[in-house]
Amino acid sequence: MTRRTRTSSTRAWLPTLPGAYGALVLGCLAFTPSLLPRPALFQGLVAGVSTAIGYGLGVLVAFVWRELVDREARVPEARWWRVYGTVATVLVVASVVLGRRWQDELRGMMGMAREPWPWLLTIPLVWALVAVLGVLLGRGIRAAYRWLVTLLDRGLGERASKVLGLAIVVALLVMAVDGVLFDRLRAGANEIFSVRNGLTPPGVERPVTARRSGGPDSYVAWSDLGREGRVFVAGGPDAARITEFTRRPALEPVRVFAGMESAGEIDDRAALAVRDLQRAGGFARSNLLVVTTTGSGWVEEGSASAFEYLSGGDSAIVGIQYSYFPSWISYLADQELAQEAGRALFDAVYAHWLEMPSDARPRLWVSGESLGSFGAEAAFSGAHDLANRTDGTLLVGPPSFNRLYRRFVDDRDAGTTEIDPVYSEGEVVRFTRRPAEPVPPVWSDWDGTRVLYLQHPSDPIVWWSTDLIFSRPDWLSEPRGPDVLDTVRWIPLVTFWQVSADLAIGAEVPAGYGHNYTGEHVDGWADVLRSPGWTPERSARLRAMIAEDEGR
Repeated sequence: MTRRTRTSSTRAWLPTLPGAYGALVLGCLAFTPSLLPRPALFQGLVAGVSTAIGYGLGVLVAFVWRELVDREARVPEARWWRVYGTVATVLVVASVVLGRRWQDELRGMMGMAREPWPWLLTIPLVWALVAVLGVLLGRGIRAAYRWLVTLLDRGLGERASKVLGLAIVVALLVMAVDGVLFDRLRAGANEIFSVRNGLTPPGVERPVTARRSGGPDSYVAWSDLGREGRVFVAGGPDAARITEFTRRPALEPVRVFAGMESAGEIDDRAALAVRDLQRAGGFARSNLLVVTTTGSGWVEEGSASAFEYLSGGDSAIVGIQYSYFPSWISYLADQELAQEAGRALFDAVYAHWLEMPSDARPRLWVSGESLGSFGAEAAFSGAHDLANRTDGTLLVGPPSFNRLYRRFVDDRDAGTTEIDPVYSEGEVVRFTRRPAEPVPPVWSDWDGTRVLYLQHPSDPIVWWSTDLIFSRPDWLSEPRGPDVLDTVRWIPLVTFWQVSADLAIGAEVPAGYGHNYTGEHVDGWADVLRSPGWTPERSARLRAMIAEDEGR
């Protein structure tokens, strides 16, 4: 009896053939191309996770089938494992070779150097390690499930105990990930990044001008701005630098910011930012930009500087911090805070703006990038609201879950595509993937307020959605963007996981691809601001100046 128990226990930890085939299929499919090229180590990680998921699905499908036909599990003969070994060898080699070719095509398309061949050796090592760890984790969960079923079987019977046991395990997993575990991880990350928030990068110094928060007479202390807030108020062009570009006398731009330590609640931070904006003379400028930050208060310097250069320094920019987290964590954990911050800051600015004499009000602009665009939209109900309460808006790399963005794209004019949508004949809202080119629809006038979305066909932030699990998206059914391989195909579950993995490397590609919009803010703002006499030569010159400013 003891020997039989030990044999059963040992067999329980051996791989199953259905699980092995599931692991093989999903592991190999992980090498199919997605939106962005993957480094070898990252490819191994993606394949390993896919393999573990595939193994679990294979075991689950086999379990469900056995329950339906009321049959016990069978031990496969040795010859079936030999067949599996042959099939696996062929598929793994083919997947790695084809995957390498697709990655090289993607890298060539985006102007990236090919990875050296020796790096391929790291793929199977990382692949195997991550897959084994993932399968062991799944085995541990299954062991817990069997223990629970055995415990429940004493009073409920086999069938009821299996159903109830599965429900309990799933509920505990959901609670662990979405409840206790998530909260603990969030609290730990908050502690870590709050420490980073107190640091000041080398070369960033407190402003000596009253036109900046943290400077002389500011209502916001330099120490309370946070890391990204200090970077923002200390950066950007001065009047002399702007004059160098415009060849006309320029004003010193106003930059105002309120950090997490500046005030306890978001509404209080927004109110403080408006007070400091008034003190710094921001409402006396001709152009006032309300920017919704991402995560820890990061503002895209290229966008802010472009706005200041193109407005001749007759400008003010205001933003607030709503989280300690960097953008990628805020994307997962702080979406509601982003909306609250975007709405609170714009409403506070707009309330003061309304109290001003109509002939003394500055032109009002709005911007946000990535999660910042999500927050920026929160203050508005639709296109006409944007047109009525702003003079223009630039939103860059919008996540697919943006409320207004999603509405504009889903309600796009007939005959237009998801990557190149036209909404309401482009009357207010337009989309572009190359702002240096005429913004479509070129046949329609773009009078009044201009709302412009910048989106790349290869940007995973824009296209990621849980709908990818079971639904083919329009952007893969319609003609592809020029930076997306024709070999990219929608595969249930797989495509969702592929694009999810792309999120982690969205900005690790050259400008103009993925989630890297460096330099494109220049032409984006030139479109929104209607910069007179704008030419490709002036655009190139300004991009070079901004790049030089950021490199100092």
